Amino acid sequence: MFISLEPYLMAFIALFVAVDAIGNVPIFISFVEGTTKKQRSRIVGDSVTTATILAVIFMLAGKVVLRFIGVTIPDFQIAGGTLLFFIALRLLLPTSAKGLAGEDRDQDLGVFPLGTPLITGPAVLTTTLIMVDSYGMAVTFVALAVNMAVVWVTLAKADRLLKWMGPGGLRAIAKVMYILLAAIGVMMIRKGVVAIIAGI
Repeated sequence: MFISLEPYLMAFIALFVAVDAIGNVPIFISFVEGTTKKQRSRIVGDSVTTATILAVIFMLAGKVVLRFIGVTIPDFQIAGGTLLFFIALRLLLPTSAKGLAGEDRDQDLGVFPLGTPLITGPAVLTTTLIMVDSYGMAVTFVALAVNMAVVWVTLAKADRLLKWMGPGGLRAIAKVMYILLAAIGVMMIRKGVVAIIAGI
């Protein structure tokens, strides 16, 4: 039983790290501060729907696009791994406050920037394509669906989560997620290099 579930678990963990649902909570709260409960529910729904559709489209068509432009999976692994590593590095380095709470909100907030690139950004798209190649379409789709469900619950209960864990706890979890994301990036680079060497 464990062996049959292992691909699902591995794909879920990789996407969970890339999505970073917990780490996105403070950013989400800063965007929706001052909105009503009904508005917040709509924003959560729009953001998760947008993120899911974008990820599924890339999951289905990403390899076709790569094949059309002549990019191999090892090439993509190296490029994607490098991208993930530098994304994680940038997230780990201290940055100035973004001051999102003071910005004007519009009706498309759930689509941009919450749906993309906050939830489904380069890290998720890259990881999704790698998981398809590693574990197959069905496993990746299930892992993606479960992760998006986790995102929906996390954002819907963002206030409670922030109150329970506190800003410091959320930041600590986010840092750990970023380190794992960097490690996944290194793993992708290693696999890509090994595949290219083996093919020579």
